[in-house]
This record gives sequence, structure tokens and C-alpha cells, in this order.
Amino acid sequence: MDRPPLELLRTFESAARHRSFTAAAMELGTTQPAISQQIKRLEALLQVRLFDRVYRGINLTDSGTVLLQHVQAGLNEFKAGVDAIKAREPQEVVQVATDYAFAALWLMPRLPRLRQRYPHLEVSIQTSERSPLSLRGDIDLAIVFGDGRFKHGEALRLFGEEVFPVCSPMLLKDRTLPLATDALRGLPLLHLQSDSHSRWYDWPRLFRALGIHAPPAAGLSLDNYSLLIQAAIAGQGVVIGWRHLVDDLIRQNLLCRPIAQSIESQFGYYVILPERKRRARMLESFTSWLMDELEHENDL
Repeated sequence: MDRPPLELLRTFESAARHRSFTAAAMELGTTQPAISQQIKRLEALLQVRLFDRVYRGINLTDSGTVLLQHVQAGLNEFKAGVDAIKAREPQEVVQVATDYAFAALWLMPRLPRLRQRYPHLEVSIQTSERSPLSLRGDIDLAIVFGDGRFKHGEALRLFGEEVFPVCSPMLLKDRTLPLATDALRGLPLLHLQSDSHSRWYDWPRLFRALGIHAPPAAGLSLDNYSLLIQAAIAGQGVVIGWRHLVDDLIRQNLLCRPIAQSIESQFGYYVILPERKRRARMLESFTSWLMDELEHENDL
């Protein structure tokens, strides 16, 4: 047998260390005859004598001395592995519910910094375009777009929002920026499909706020804001940008602002902590990181 059973090696190590079958039996909670039988079985498997039986004791043979060195080294490795596992901080998972846009454009790019700051803290994200507050009961917190009036727990304001048109620099080619506001009438527009009660701006509403007295042009329409942003990056048109969701893309020169004007929104993003305060320390760590990210963002 190439690999003797670990039980026999553990018995051998104890007997060799104590130089006594009786002492090994006491340490391992068995009997001296049982220890003797296990050593005989190990010697038979290895086809080598490990002990010389002497008056009132045992001595290791040369083969036994070599085996003891390796067995003890292996047992020490096992112990080191167990100690390493015990020393590790247990992984904690915070369950976050939010919308697709916030998850894809704001949260996901920043998660590596969360893992660097809190290596033991993992994030599980559940996205939905319906209200995250209506999702399953194991959600630890929700990050919700709204006006701050929520009935499902404590609301912590992350940031307000402002909106402005954005597009790929490729779309504008060599035109000098910023363009006149009315220039939007001649650019292809990307539209977000939404229900009539949506809190998100659409082009007719933005045109009215900017003082453009003309209906917006028709164009590509999608029901997912993240896909709409990808279409804008690809040069397919102008999309309504929400500052905190598109600022990183503007800094990377993937998007630009064709006009200088922007509109302040009465809505923003909020962290909603459910009334059941589970794992408070974990949630404090996550919300503290969110606030530090916003402070860092404001310094850029």
C-alpha cells in the first residue's frame, strides 16, 4: 500500500514520541494491545520493522526514525492548515437590492475597492426594474431611486441627481463643444421605455425643462437604461445622462456632454435599511464604504 491509513501513522507517531505503547494508548484513548496490533499492521503494510522491542520499552529502528521525521512533518502541516482555517475571518454576505442601472454603472465598478477594504465582506446583488422594496425577505438593504419618502424602513440619502444629455465623442466628430441647446433637435436621440409614472426624465420633459419648443426626434428605444448607455457609447445617439451614473464614463472619454445645461432632479438614490436590523455591523461597514466612495467621487 502506497499510503498507509492515517490512523496507523497517528498511532505510530504517538508510540514513537513516547517510546511506549502504553503511553500511546493513554494518549489516544485505547488499550496497549490495540496499539501493538496497529503497529504490527503498519509494519506488515510497509514490510519493514519500525521498533525493536527491548526490556520495558521500545526503540525506533533506523527505518522507524526516518518514518517518524516525515510523519511528524506531515502532522504539523495538517495542524498548520487547521490553524489557518480557524484564523480566517468568516465571510459575510450583504444582500443588496437595487435597479439595473445603479448596479451596472455605479456599484459594480467600485466593488473591487470594497473587497480591498473589507476582505471578509462579500456582496450579493439582486437587480430588478420593479421596486427593490418589494423583493424577497432576506434582503439586507435596498438602494432605491426616489424622493426619500419610503415606508419600508430607515432611509439614508446617498445623493441627489441632475440630468443632462450625453453621447459618444464620435457622434459629434469635429464640432466645437458645447453646442447650442437647440442643436439637440438635429441629433439622433435614444429613448428609455418606461411607464407613465416613471420618475426618470424622458426627452419631451427634458426638452420642456431646457426651453426647447419642439418635439424630440424619434430614435432607438430600449427598456433597459444600461443597454441605452451602451448604445450611446457605440455612437448611436444621445441619451439622457444621470450624473452619478455617467460621470465615470465621461472621465474615461467614452461619453461627453454636447450641451452645457443640466436640470436638477427632485429625486435621488437612497439606502433603505429594513426595520429588522440584522447583522448591524456588516451593514454599517457597507454603508460607511458607500459614503466614503461618494466623498472620494466629490473630490475628483
